[in-house]
Amino acid sequence: MLTDATVQHVVKHSLSYGFVLSQPFAFYVDAYPSIQNNIIKESDVLYYGQHNESVKVLQHKLKTLSYFDHPIDGDFGVLTEYALKKFQKEKDLSITGMADRRTVNKLIIEEREKNLAPLRELSSPLRPGDTGKEIETIQTALYYFGYYKAEIDGIFGPLTAQALKSFQQDNGYEVQDHVSEKVIDAIYTAEPEASIDSDASAPAEEKTAAAKAPNPKEKSAPAAKEPKTVKAKSAIDVAQVMKTAKQLVGTPYVWGGDSPQGFDCSGLIQYIYKELGIQLPRTVNELWNITKPVDSPSVGDFVFFQTYRSGPSHMGIYVGDGQFLHAGESRGVEISRMDNSYWQPRYLGAKRLNTQ
Repeated sequence: MLTDATVQHVVKHSLSYGFVLSQPFAFYVDAYPSIQNNIIKESDVLYYGQHNESVKVLQHKLKTLSYFDHPIDGDFGVLTEYALKKFQKEKDLSITGMADRRTVNKLIIEEREKNLAPLRELSSPLRPGDTGKEIETIQTALYYFGYYKAEIDGIFGPLTAQALKSFQQDNGYEVQDHVSEKVIDAIYTAEPEASIDSDASAPAEEKTAAAKAPNPKEKSAPAAKEPKTVKAKSAIDVAQVMKTAKQLVGTPYVWGGDSPQGFDCSGLIQYIYKELGIQLPRTVNELWNITKPVDSPSVGDFVFFQTYRSGPSHMGIYVGDGQFLHAGESRGVEISRMDNSYWQPRYLGAKRLNTQ
């Protein structure tokens, strides 16, 4: 089930506001792909015999990638299982016929690539009134993030112009009426509003608790749980934390990943500290709850962000000079500026481990 924040984001970009309010679950499969990602990631493993909205999303993604050519009915039957096994075989996954988290993550990556990779072939500038395949590419990418909602017709008309304007406004860019190289790069590297980095593999009760986690920006919010003391053989060696972390830059993002083959954001943190002999909890919410707030981050502190829902849902390690190291869905383990247009408005605060 989607969180309230996710539904609100769907509504924000929906032309059918009244319908959404009266039929909140009927339109999910028609939601734009980055919202569909949330729907399917918040599901348990999908398998033969199930019938639900998440199966519809699975079928929709398989159809987008040309593996499924049948009605999207939410029924996980023989045809859906066959399509999924074919996808798993071609992508060198375990051929189980079940949509586990690795399969779902690969589906999401492949769909994103199909929607956004053509942007790299565009020439610029593209202006209102232009037509052709390049405009279709822009429309498809803006649709992926929920800004373009009309037919992909290759015409740079008022609807495309409005979608482009909304994208730039929402992501903190100066609004241009044309598609420049800067705009193309911004769309290609945009973080989906609905992405789930850290607790996709956590049980439902943990996700419910995470959604209720306090927001330090709200002065009247209740205090977080009393920070716990983490047992360590010796004081944390911040220099060693930084060395270990920076060696992992470039590692790909994998939903639920906690090894050098691929990380999600909390899996990265857990791995770094495990290498130093310190066992940390697995989810962002748990890490939020065991750490103590600090007024401003120092090198080695954790920094937390609110992405697809209220409360902490993404995190990284502060590396100094206004930058943090984290595992992002788009580019894997990287160092990003905290004051960029995506992360700055989503910043919740810095926290520090208690050790003994």
